[in-house]
Amino acid sequence: MFQIEPETSQDSYEVEWLYDTCFAPGREALSSYRLREGVPRVAELCLVARDENDIVAGAIRYWPVLVGGTRALLLGPVAVHPTRQGEGLGALLMNESLHRARELGWHRVMLVGDEPYYRRFGFSKLEGVEMPPPTNPDRVLGIALQDGAWLGVAGEVTRFL
Repeated sequence: MFQIEPETSQDSYEVEWLYDTCFAPGREALSSYRLREGVPRVAELCLVARDENDIVAGAIRYWPVLVGGTRALLLGPVAVHPTRQGEGLGALLMNESLHRARELGWHRVMLVGDEPYYRRFGFSKLEGVEMPPPTNPDRVLGIALQDGAWLGVAGEVTRFL
């Protein structure tokens, strides 16, 4: 059983350790990290999953961005500790956070990832949305939280300041 709760400043060390454990060295050189620099997270959507021993077993974060001047959420990173993978925790974090984003009035979410994995949550390839290089355009995915939210939204993804 997992307890899902908003990430607090006291969780930062554990969450960063989790991301370091789950992702390759140099993860902070990716284009999505450049969009996060100097921009506060969307705190209400950054969640941690604690296990029965009160250890952070998973985490998900969101950041505001602009797509061609239109507000959107950039999802990521999302991570589950290797010893807890396969228990549905990633899906739990995805579904809970997307539900909260919809309730908070966000219209669209994007991420950089593998479409076969994220398709089950409703994500699909975004046409005309340009992440900073060197991002593979086939990995730029989005989901509309409100009907038609991605219609007519295209252009360069930039930091939300």
